[in-house]
Amino acid sequence: MARARVIGIDGLPCKSHIAPMEPDLADFLIPASGFSGPLFTILVLALVLDAIFGDFPWLFSRISHPVVWIGNLISWFEKRLNRKGLGNADLILRGMVTSLAVIFVAAVAGGVIQILSAFGGVFWLFEILLVAILIAQKGLYQHVKAVSTALKTDGLAGGRKAVSMIVGRDPDKLDEAGVSRAAIESCAENFSDGVVAPLFWYVVAGPVGICAYKAINTLDSMIGHRNERYLYFGRFAARLDDVANFIPARIAGGVICLAAVLGAKTSGKAAWQTLWRDARKHKSPNAGWQEAAFAGALDLALAGPRQYGDEIVDDPYIGSGRRDAGAADIDRALSLYIGACLINAAWPVLIKALWIGL
Repeated sequence: MARARVIGIDGLPCKSHIAPMEPDLADFLIPASGFSGPLFTILVLALVLDAIFGDFPWLFSRISHPVVWIGNLISWFEKRLNRKGLGNADLILRGMVTSLAVIFVAAVAGGVIQILSAFGGVFWLFEILLVAILIAQKGLYQHVKAVSTALKTDGLAGGRKAVSMIVGRDPDKLDEAGVSRAAIESCAENFSDGVVAPLFWYVVAGPVGICAYKAINTLDSMIGHRNERYLYFGRFAARLDDVANFIPARIAGGVICLAAVLGAKTSGKAAWQTLWRDARKHKSPNAGWQEAAFAGALDLALAGPRQYGDEIVDDPYIGSGRRDAGAADIDRALSLYIGACLINAAWPVLIKALWIGL
């Protein structure tokens, strides 16, 4: 017997007074929770676009990337509201106002795309392009791969230069193992922030969700620092980013473990054990889940003491494997990353299929 369904007054399936109904392709493609357009068709096409064009350099060499627009808006508020001499409570309030205003603007922009996409047909292209732009699968791969390539062709100096593009630590203090670990850690952390979380919030709330998330993540990267300038002004943004990434980070950790099971040169068992043992060692409530899974899968020790400018961060190591990573380990990490991206693209389809089966 096919599942039965009656649409209630709120547009959701009603479990009483039901009649049999055969599911069809449209039933699978049309989102069940208010998304505009055929959610999974849009998602698949967006991921394919991202895989082909990456960061769309031909487009954003001519116009600013949406994240740059968000960053400019954050800077506009920060220059006017974050002033010396203000009390801590005042700075927290001003930072909250900045964060909420930026998120509101981003969500409204997403709402406009969602309304346009609701017209269907060619208007779905706006939503497809938006998702492709804001999910950074290929861009992250290219940046991390550049570190491996530079180490192989230009030695330590080239590796330091390449890794400085994706991490905040002082590259001149890094040896080859430090450069390699930094690249792998960046791959792990940004798998959640740049791939899993945007997709998660798109599935939850459509274009509004993914735009709001990118605003939250950009706020954290710009003002969510624990230094004198942003300790209080950026506190709300940092805490909100922790909340927004709480579920995606744990999904990312699980996805990496599953990818490690399927990988040829990785250990799913070690990834899982290290995730549960070491994830909470990280100072971030979220980043440790991905780094621990990567460390276990690759038999490496990540994190540990690091230097940012004049500040030395004495963090514990995550993972009990080797510390002497090299370019070959970056390549293994990227193979794991590709598998994780493929699995990450599949879980929304699985959830939708389970929904249809209810």
